[in-house]
Amino acid sequence: MAVSIELVKELRERTGAGIKECKDILEQVDGNINKAIEILREKGIEAAAKKATREAKEGLVGVYVHYGSRVAGLIELNCETDFVARTEDFIALANSLAQHVVALNPRFINVDEVTDEAVSESGQTREKFVEENVLLAQPFVKDPSRTIEEKIKEAIAKLGENIVVRRFVRYEVGA
Repeated sequence: MAVSIELVKELRERTGAGIKECKDILEQVDGNINKAIEILREKGIEAAAKKATREAKEGLVGVYVHYGSRVAGLIELNCETDFVARTEDFIALANSLAQHVVALNPRFINVDEVTDEAVSESGQTREKFVEENVLLAQPFVKDPSRTIEEKIKEAIAKLGENIVVRRFVRYEVGA
């Protein structure tokens, strides 16, 4: 099936994939943009897994100060090169993650950091505790259909570099 240039353009804008890849996938799924997005998302996750072993020493600090200046979040987001760290997409991701930290107040970056003691003190099941307290496992505050980990994997696929959350902090007046 031949697909229109407008459909290819829309898919490219929504996913950041290359023009030829968008065209090929749209032809493969008979112009179904939702199926095409899902295929590109899966490919992005595969690409992210391949890049996960590469060292991420560059990056920046994402910042979000909530209205009224009573709560703020900082997050160190690392990538492989300073070139990617200066892109609008990377900066926007870092600042969105800082906003997420302010909104959901995670305690840990990943599941490996969670201790049995922390889970037992909470009185929650391990699964519920992880979902509420581990940054990478939390639903993204701006799009709850995806976790932070999925959001980062999509960015890895789009930007072509490994991306790692190194650390974060949330400040709140009076807390």
